[in-house]
Amino acid sequence: MAGGHLRSYIKIKQTVPEKINIVAMCDPVVANAEKFAAEVEEAFGKKPTVYADIDEMLAKEDLDAIDICAPHGYHHVNAIKCMEAGVNVMVEKPIGVTVKATLAIMEVSERTGKIAATAEQIRRMPSRRASKWLMDKGMIGEMRMFFCQEALWRDHGPEDRWHWRLDLALGGGGMVMDSGAHFCDTVRYLYGDPQTVYARVDRLETRMVTKGDEQVQSSHEDMWAATINFKSGVTGVWSSTLAAPGHEWKHAVHYGSDGCLLDDGDIFHGPFDGAKVILKDGTEYPMSDIVADYKASLSADETEKLFPHGFEDGVLLECYDFVDAVENGRDVEIPAAEGLRSKSICEAIYESGAIGQAVDFDAVLSGEIEVYQKPINEHWGL
Repeated sequence: MAGGHLRSYIKIKQTVPEKINIVAMCDPVVANAEKFAAEVEEAFGKKPTVYADIDEMLAKEDLDAIDICAPHGYHHVNAIKCMEAGVNVMVEKPIGVTVKATLAIMEVSERTGKIAATAEQIRRMPSRRASKWLMDKGMIGEMRMFFCQEALWRDHGPEDRWHWRLDLALGGGGMVMDSGAHFCDTVRYLYGDPQTVYARVDRLETRMVTKGDEQVQSSHEDMWAATINFKSGVTGVWSSTLAAPGHEWKHAVHYGSDGCLLDDGDIFHGPFDGAKVILKDGTEYPMSDIVADYKASLSADETEKLFPHGFEDGVLLECYDFVDAVENGRDVEIPAAEGLRSKSICEAIYESGAIGQAVDFDAVLSGEIEVYQKPINEHWGL
């Protein structure tokens, strides 16, 4: 997602030139930093300084803000270094590789007074804002439950290459943690905090990948089934597998007492633009109509706050929110504490799977339950 962030900052500067200056790129793989620097030079005629080491960059540059798109295990390491050096940060989701890693980010943010923003774009898009609006209005009655489920088959073999996401200490987990971070933020945005989570998480297939000259086993789950009970009274079922040969399917629907919101995309990033509301009597409303009504309900100030300069792309909006917060000394929409609460749903699923019973969400949120996370925390000295 680093490339998406960079292109968003370029778009911001093209739209509001005084808003931002892009002055440095840092990546231990220098070729990556050089490539990004070249994109900025092509857009604005001036090449940012390239670094291979974050400590050198912090020592030499006078920075206001840094956008961190590193392997998950380094999120807290880099964020803490930056804030200790007096620099505000936005950290790609999941904000920390574990709950304790995220709590460490929050402690330094509070102590230094620096922003620690969670990079999360899905809830910011018009169809997601409109979905919350229609639920809050009671358009489909009192919200009761949702089912977001898929069953897929993915072949595997020696041609599959190892990458950092397959390392538990670096990635923190598989799709529950990766794209699942988007889903968990969205359902928290729609329904609030969970009360309890019960899940089974498994590796049904032995998936070997090539790492150098070796074959190693992927640490990723290829199946999970979770029941999430929210404090608001909503119950959700979220499940996925890559180990279901023969017949593939997916389904995502949110039910209220008077109708449902039927989605048309994957189970991680919706509700999508092609979703629709279906009422008890069979009346249907396409998401395009709902989005139009939602936008019409907003005041001019609300529109500018949620969709500044007419921006509607989620990544562009998250980057603008961060830049504007740094410029104006305000907080972001999704600070580290908000990112932690969403991320803790992912961790609650893993923790429930590890201990084989339902877990209390607040006990996961506080770091009290860490059976699954313990070896990751020990690796990072947390």
